[in-house]
Parts: sequence; C-alpha cells; structure tokens
Amino acid sequence: MPRPRRHRRPPLRRRLALTASAAVAGVALAVCAGAYAVTVYTLHRQFDLQLTQAATLAIQQHQQNGPGVQAGECRYLAAPACAQLVPESAADDPRQPYLLPVTDAVREVAGRRRAPYYSTASVDGDPVRVLTTPARRGLAIQVALRSDGVQRAERQAAGLLAVIGGAGVPVAALLGYWVSRSGLAPVTRLTSTAERITATRDAGLRIELPAEPRGSEDEITRLAVTFNTMLDALEESLAAQRRLVADASHELRTPLTALRANAEILLRADQLTPRQRERATGALGRQLREVTTLVNDLIDLARDEEPQQALESVQPAALLEHAVAAARDHWPHVPFVLDTDPAAATALAAAVPSRLTRLFSNLLDNAAKFSPPGGRVEVAAHRSPDGARVEITVRDHGPGIDVADLPHVFDRFYRARAARALPGSGLGLAMARQIAHTHHAELTAHQAPGGGALFRLSLPVDTGTGS
Repeated sequence: MPRPRRHRRPPLRRRLALTASAAVAGVALAVCAGAYAVTVYTLHRQFDLQLTQAATLAIQQHQQNGPGVQAGECRYLAAPACAQLVPESAADDPRQPYLLPVTDAVREVAGRRRAPYYSTASVDGDPVRVLTTPARRGLAIQVALRSDGVQRAERQAAGLLAVIGGAGVPVAALLGYWVSRSGLAPVTRLTSTAERITATRDAGLRIELPAEPRGSEDEITRLAVTFNTMLDALEESLAAQRRLVADASHELRTPLTALRANAEILLRADQLTPRQRERATGALGRQLREVTTLVNDLIDLARDEEPQQALESVQPAALLEHAVAAARDHWPHVPFVLDTDPAAATALAAAVPSRLTRLFSNLLDNAAKFSPPGGRVEVAAHRSPDGARVEITVRDHGPGIDVADLPHVFDRFYRARAARALPGSGLGLAMARQIAHTHHAELTAHQAPGGGALFRLSLPVDTGTGS
C-alpha cells in the first residue's frame, strides 16, 4: 500500500512574507473601511443638521398658516427645502394633495404622541430626506431636502477608498517581502553557516555579526551571538578531544611497547636465568599496573566529570594520614612529614572517601616524584580562621614549577621540561583538580618559598565540628 504523501510546509521566509503582507493589507483595508464609515456618518450628520435648521426656519415662517404645502418643490435639487403642515386628524386635511407621503406616524407627531424622526422618501423619482417634527398644537411640519448630493458623495468616497485599499494590497506584499528578507537575513546566515559546518565538519566557521554597540542587539543578533558562542565551545571541545586522543595514543605507545618486549622475553623463559626471569616478570607487572592506572585515568577524565557516588561524612585529616602512610610504603626513600592541628583533625566533610584519598595520593606521588634524594615532602592540614574550610598543603623541595608552567600544571598530559624524563602520564594533577571541583574544593599550585612546589587544597567542612 503506497504511503500517503506528506505535505511539505512552505519556507519560513514565505510564511513570514505572507503573514506580514496579510497583516499590512488587513490594516490598510480596515483603515479604509473605517474612513468610509466616518465619511458617511459625517455626511449624514451634516445633512441632518441642515435639515433641522431648515425645519426651524420653516416653523418660524409658517406658524400662522393652515395645513397643506407651505414652500418649495422637492423635485429641484437647488430649490429650498419643501415643507408641509399636516394636522393630527385626516378630516382637517386640505383639498390640495401633499407633496410628501403622510402616514400615521406623522399624525402621531402632530398630536405629540411621538418624538420627531427622520425618514427617506421619493418625490417625482428623486430621493429626499424628510424631518417630521411638531409645529404648533395639532400640527406637524414635514421638511424635506433632496439627498442626491449626499449619495453621490458616498459613492465618490467609496470609489476613492477602494482605489486606495486596492493599491495598498500590492504595497503590503512588497513590505511583507522586504520585512521577511531583512528580518530573516541573520537567520539565513545562521542556517548557511550551520549547513557548511555540517558539510565540511569545520567548527571554525562563524556567523558575521553587524557592528552594533553592546546592549543594542536585537533578538536575531543575540541568537547569532549565542550560536557563535556554542561554536566556540564546540571547537574547544573537538580540539580537546583531538588532544586527548593524540596524547593518549602517545602515552600508551611506550608502555605497550615495553609490555610487548617483556612478554616476548618471557616467551623464551627457558633460555633465561632465574634472576632474568624475576626481573622481566617484575617489569611486566609494573608496566601492567602503569597501563591499568593510565587507562582508568583516561576513562575518568573522558567523562569530564566525576561519577555520581554517595557522599559520606568523613574526616579529611584521617584520609590524609592514610594516604601519607601508603605513600611512605610506595616511596621508601622519600621522608614524608605530616603536621595536623587538632581543629583540622576533628573536622568533618561530605565527600567520597575513595576519591578524596585518590586526590591526596596523586598530590603525594607528584611531590615524591620531584623530590631530590633525601628531600622531604611536607604535608600539613590546618583549619581556616573562620572554621569553614580545611587547608591542606603538600610541599616538595624539588626543582619547583616554572612561572610559564604554572597555568598549565593541571592540564591533561601536560608535563614540564623537568618532568619529561620522569615516569608518569601527566594525568595525576588533572585528576586531582577534577576530584577537587566535584567536592567544591579549590586546588592551586604555587612556587614554594625557598624552592620547590607547593600545592594547596581548600576543602569545605561542616562548621559545627571541630574544637
């Protein structure tokens, strides 16, 4: 069974042009209709006022006369108003016929049983406007004026406004097209840029923005600015992804090569001495741990955020003491000195114990790696003066951090010149910074007074704990 054909919506520019044209045309036609209504009302109002004045004058001139035609001939347009007096009773009518039609309503006005009123009639085939109003007791006066001029003025006004309204429709179409073209120009550029990015996968393209003072941009310009900002973030993310892949492949190449070499050596184990086998096995185990750590770090950093784990109320000082003890076992030739004040020792913080311990271990391993033979690693934990944070510092007495390297020490895979000959992947400090951010802590690097590097961790704690 053939699928029903989907209706394709017209382009946004066409829809906007049609909407704007319809709106402008509708306003133009409504204005013309309103102008016609006002013109007709004004013409009739002025004509009725003229008829009222003619009636007042006729009453004054013929107040002593009896019933019958009093003045004028309504068949002439230039003649004065024709007038006739009509009695309340038909028995009092004159012998001569009336010019204007006499109805029961006219006699009710003569008897003061009805208010004055306007009406239309025809005299000798000519249209007239009639005002019937009381004259004196028992009589009503009817005054009429030909309305040909008013009707002709109405037709002229209708024709003129129809021409204006008809001309306004194409003008509205042109205005609608201009509005859609100029209003959607930034959107067109945005769409074109997005299509080029999709086709070329080049996130370096940007939408050209008009030179306008800041704060005076319209909504479309702000949309283009937001799109450019999104492209900046996308380009930065893609660049970071490329760097991560390139750096990871570079860092993995060396340990994998070493693993392969040691594995090939162990394949010829029958040709090795026991000491050689022991050394190859030990090297293989260390390289496996190194690769495993590197891969785990890559997985954690690739998430760009810490995995969601349940927070626990822990003592950072106790975790730091445990990390220092583990570092002493791992680095037996490096003396670690720990100084914890009583207020910091009892402080409690909401944290993931394993991740916070990992942060401490990374800082301690980094300090030990750069320490010279016999050089101490000084670790301290102190409570801030306001009691809201625990300040943990790790200092070594190695070559320190060059001023040019300070802004980059927490970048992934970044290794200063002094560190390129040392083991490691350059991910430890990046991981430490990520864990610190997850715990709403601040981790900074400094040049230590007298030489060496100093890392300071400011960790928020529960203000209700401690001495």
